[in-house]
Amino acid sequence: MIEVSDLEKTYNSGAVATQVLKGVSFSIQAGEYVAIMGTSGTGKSTLMNIIGCLDKLTSGRYSLNGTEVGELDDNALSHLRNHEIGFVFQQFHLLSRASALKNVMLPLIYSDEYPDDAKERATRMLESVGLSDRVNYRPSELSGGQQQRVAIARALVTNPSIILADEPTGNLDRRSGIEVLAIFRQLNREGRTIIMVTHDEAVAEHANRIIQLKEGRVASDIIVPEPRDPEKELEALKEEAL
Repeated sequence: MIEVSDLEKTYNSGAVATQVLKGVSFSIQAGEYVAIMGTSGTGKSTLMNIIGCLDKLTSGRYSLNGTEVGELDDNALSHLRNHEIGFVFQQFHLLSRASALKNVMLPLIYSDEYPDDAKERATRMLESVGLSDRVNYRPSELSGGQQQRVAIARALVTNPSIILADEPTGNLDRRSGIEVLAIFRQLNREGRTIIMVTHDEAVAEHANRIIQLKEGRVASDIIVPEPRDPEKELEALKEEAL
């Protein structure tokens, strides 16, 4: 599904050139659950932006579902981004004056062709993340965990091949974070490809594979033999509360 080869990214500011990614190579198969991990400044956010077609590579090769992304213009990148990738961000990025339903419908509103069943699709996605009773609530009326669930529903509404999550638990308390990770685990069981960017090792260990970045390069790429189980962690939290 994803193949990155000798990928480099350099930002230029006047006469100053800063190389952030330095020959990154890896592949991700359909249906994988991968965490891209690294501390601040390692290049993981830059890599996420390139994978998500939000930024362009400087050199190297990036193929997504057989399409050579580095050769695309801005319009083609936008089309690929809107059809293949669902984004979940740390900051939620919900419209404050819109209901949960309207927020989830946004990708369909801005798609090439607005579907007749947009409202029904958005409603189903909210139901799938446990928010069937919050359809008409605005973000300010929802908890942080519920807002992130709305963001996940929004990411799913176009039926993308990849869910790309950037620090998805970063603004959540422990329970809400685990609940979000439980949703990702279920989506992966259903066949979704999940790529999660995080600096938190405990969060990364919920994935089946961890790609570690260091100073713009792949420092390690390992299979997690026994990923953490969010359902068991939620049960443990319930027992602690008793």
